[in-house]
Amino acid sequence: MTGYYDYVLGLIPAALIGVTALFTLVGLSLTAALPAGAVAAATVMAHAMFVRAPVDDGDAQADAPRSGRGEGGRGGRSSV
Repeated sequence: MTGYYDYVLGLIPAALIGVTALFTLVGLSLTAALPAGAVAAATVMAHAMFVRAPVDDGDAQADAPRSGRGEGGRGGRSSV
């Protein structure tokens, strides 16, 4: 079963190569087209990291009993 991040991993090189090739075919030099492809690939990566960030709701629930403060988390204090 493929998920969002599987598509992202395939889309990163596709964006880099595809946008670079498209701008090269349009008439831009390779030196100018390559940064444009890199920006497209970086945009895909930034979307995957910050817009649809991989979060695990189980981590927040697992940390709550150890902190002694409920939902507040560790707050920089030792668990000892």
